[in-house]
Amino acid sequence: MKPLPRLAALLLTGACAHAAAAVLQVRPGMSIAAAVARAGAGDTVQVEAGEYHEHLLIDKALTLRGRGRPTISGDGRGDVLRISAPDVTVAGLILRDSGADLGAQNAGVYVMPGAHRAAIRACDLVYNLFGVWLERSDDATIEGNLITGKRDLQSAARGNGIQVYNTRRSRVIGNNISFTRDGIYVDVSSDALFRGNKIHHVRYGTHYMNTNHSTWEYNQSYLNRGGLALMEVRNLVVRHNLAWGNADHGIMLRTIQDSLIEDNIVVGNGRGFFIYDAEYNTVRDNLVMNNEIGVHLSAGSSNNQVDGNDFIGNEEQVKFVAARDVEWGRRAGNYWSNYGGWDQDGDGSGDTAYEANDLVDRLHWQYPLMKLLLSSPALQTLRFVARQFPVLRAPSVVDRHPRTRPWNAHWRSYQ
Repeated sequence: MKPLPRLAALLLTGACAHAAAAVLQVRPGMSIAAAVARAGAGDTVQVEAGEYHEHLLIDKALTLRGRGRPTISGDGRGDVLRISAPDVTVAGLILRDSGADLGAQNAGVYVMPGAHRAAIRACDLVYNLFGVWLERSDDATIEGNLITGKRDLQSAARGNGIQVYNTRRSRVIGNNISFTRDGIYVDVSSDALFRGNKIHHVRYGTHYMNTNHSTWEYNQSYLNRGGLALMEVRNLVVRHNLAWGNADHGIMLRTIQDSLIEDNIVVGNGRGFFIYDAEYNTVRDNLVMNNEIGVHLSAGSSNNQVDGNDFIGNEEQVKFVAARDVEWGRRAGNYWSNYGGWDQDGDGSGDTAYEANDLVDRLHWQYPLMKLLLSSPALQTLRFVARQFPVLRAPSVVDRHPRTRPWNAHWRSYQ
């Protein structure tokens, strides 16, 4: 017999494999685990609407898909679903009621080491300790899920919404996470994408450490203790995020280098930005508005390019204690709503420098009760004298060409 050409042989092999893939139906009263055991690699186990009480292990490459939003309950014990094989997809299910053992890391979906290319899509993960636990699983996708934790537990006793540990190229997209300990916890990973997630009513919207070369964009973090906490990292892109109503900070940049932070909206938080031990970053085109403190800058956070930002209506624009000035606005001046200078030539930049802090501010930070006297004639006189005599001048953030009009044309919509 004449051998088939190589391309024809490949097409025939693919067609046979496709034809061999089966769809196994599971209806109420039947066992999902039994269907998974019967399924072959590449098959689909389709679960019909209903309620199932099982603990599942998927140990082969298959798709577990719900039709009509079936519920799988772990009845308060262990993990609801474990994935131990690569190329597994889970979609369209309600997965709920895991155990509450932090040591065992009980989860709605636990993706085990080596289970690469896992995909969890359009699921409701409800009343689980951890929503999704992802460990040493590369190229995973967690997309479009609703994740809520065990809200009756104290925050420290809950797990995280999505735990990403020691992974590469994870994609966490379009999830809605609430009432967990931290929304998304990330550690020792790289090349990840976090896009379009909503995270609220948690401790930290994200608790993110030791994860380089990654992107955070178009996420919303609100009504948490802290918004985005990005720590001990390099080469991040942090853009188009919205952080509002967080009790402590909107965006924390701690021990971070060589990163781009741009076009973020940070409104109505305790501190808009908390920048600590951060160097060689670009912070540009952000709107920092109506926070108690616009930027808390400390621990030698210098050598950053801070340009084109709007600082509007913050009770205190910058809290900064250091031994020397830090200059911002070298490429494009920032807008400061409390700037008292003038623009005589009408070029849009102030003719005198903006200094964020003075001696009275430093005394206020050291002795908080001074806040009661900030409007007194004595302190106003001290503020005036300190500005006239350089020997009394306190180091400050200095913007030599402050913008006289906001850069963001839509800033009023965030009032």
